[in-house]
Amino acid sequence: MTPHPHSHRRPSLRRTVFRLLGGEGHERPLVKAIDRFLILLVALNVVAVVLESVEELAAAHHHHFHEFDLASVAVFSVEYVLRLWTAVELDDPKFRHPVLGRLRWMVSPMALADLLAVVPFYLGIVVEVDLRVLRVLRVFKLSRYSLAMNIMVAVARQEARAIGVTLFLMAVMLVLSSSLMYMAEHRAQPYVFRDIPTSMWWAVVTLTTLGYGDMVPITPIGRVIGGLTAVFGVGMIALPAGVLASGFSEQMRIRREEYRDAVEKALEDGRISRRERRQLEAARVRLGLSDEEAAQVLVAAAHNPAICPHCGKSCTPGVDPHQG
Repeated sequence: MTPHPHSHRRPSLRRTVFRLLGGEGHERPLVKAIDRFLILLVALNVVAVVLESVEELAAAHHHHFHEFDLASVAVFSVEYVLRLWTAVELDDPKFRHPVLGRLRWMVSPMALADLLAVVPFYLGIVVEVDLRVLRVLRVFKLSRYSLAMNIMVAVARQEARAIGVTLFLMAVMLVLSSSLMYMAEHRAQPYVFRDIPTSMWWAVVTLTTLGYGDMVPITPIGRVIGGLTAVFGVGMIALPAGVLASGFSEQMRIRREEYRDAVEKALEDGRISRRERRQLEAARVRLGLSDEEAAQVLVAAAHNPAICPHCGKSCTPGVDPHQG
């Protein structure tokens, strides 16, 4: 294993900040405290946006809402700048360059989520438009701390082609059904199905099986088209759900195999050191595996009779060194 360039000297200030922002895992108490503070701040911002939409509360507490928004923007801005500064500390080599690495980080999904948290405020200063409601976009910052969201992003990337095919089929079905319905119902209901774009609203509602009832076909051919659209809609909606479900299972299998490889690498010398245990814990958290799943991988690795499932060290077969 190649030693990390910072492993044999005192960490620099940039490396220390990188660690505090969770760059090497979130198991340290101080890192957890920072994470919880940021999560709470994001949640309070979403609550503030919701409450400020109530005119009575906005009028009575406008000053407090504004001060809280200023404080939140200051915190999120400092966090963004610090993450940009420490981006070169990431393990991925593509981020190592002091300029190009930071530019690559800026277009990453998590960086864009951090940017969305502050952009509406600064745009509101430049543009004479009320963008306060866009503060709700700060909720996307929670994806940094959500393992489920990270896994779903990985699934979306993995199944991008299949998802694209299903979306294309849904778009074709949407245009086809709305066009046919316009042809069938326009003469009978010129003010309801007055054009194809308006008919697309009916197609969306029918394909998703919602059926609001605001646009209803009254001609025999229109009803036939509506029934067929609803039947096809059931299958069309099930397609992306099936793709995501299979992709989720495949992604979890890949993550378990990656964790298994890490465990086997740690056991190459016949034992798991304290440092390796910390690395495995960081890998478990990064991969989104539960403690039970990680334990199953360790037990599977312990099927080797020379490896003890209790301590991860080489133990003599037939002798239990943990007694007494």
